[in-house]
Amino acid sequence: MKYKAIFFDRDGTLTYGNKEKMKWYKEIVGEWSKKKFELDYDKVMRLFEVACYPKQGLKSIDEEKVFWKRYYEELLKGEGITDSIEEKAELLLSELWCNNERSLYDEVIEVMEYFKNKGYKIGIISDTSPSLQITLENLGLGKYIDSYTCSDLAGAMKPEPLIYNTALNSLKVTASESIYVDDYDIEADGARNLGFTSFYLDRSGNKEDEWTIKSLKEIINYVEQQS
Repeated sequence: MKYKAIFFDRDGTLTYGNKEKMKWYKEIVGEWSKKKFELDYDKVMRLFEVACYPKQGLKSIDEEKVFWKRYYEELLKGEGITDSIEEKAELLLSELWCNNERSLYDEVIEVMEYFKNKGYKIGIISDTSPSLQITLENLGLGKYIDSYTCSDLAGAMKPEPLIYNTALNSLKVTASESIYVDDYDIEADGARNLGFTSFYLDRSGNKEDEWTIKSLKEIINYVEQQS
């Protein structure tokens, strides 16, 4: 077998935001603030700054919980909510942090089953915090995954070589023995530059080239053709 391992990004590759949870989130904050609640990328980044996300990253689950509690408190204050801030932040934390706020794309289990049954080691490489493992275990993927590499613990974000090499070392494989899949082309390119067979997942189908796929199941076809 040419390959020994396959690595996946998490968000946008294996998972997407749970629409029901996001609907609840918007409705409950809107109910508390008496106005429409919207949360875009720029607002999230400002909240990360105001809530003092550490430059060195979050290094433990306990530290992560403390940060997210503070994040939700700052969010509520920013929406003009003044009463029972701590209790409301606790509710948001319990409902949104590691509590099925993500859903799996339809083909994920089939693809995981295929590679596990073929004897591949399976790893995750994600720009995120230590709860990476919990979020995927909650979605039933724990039995398939052999290693979890998050940027906060690795000390580097994609496409920096360190995070990919940390993941390779965790499974004791080389880049040439590994496949990587990411829904962000720059991060897929970063892996390819290190010697991975790396695919950019573009579910929209807007881009077409040798290393762009529309579905994770196309990786199965690729591997079968290499056999």
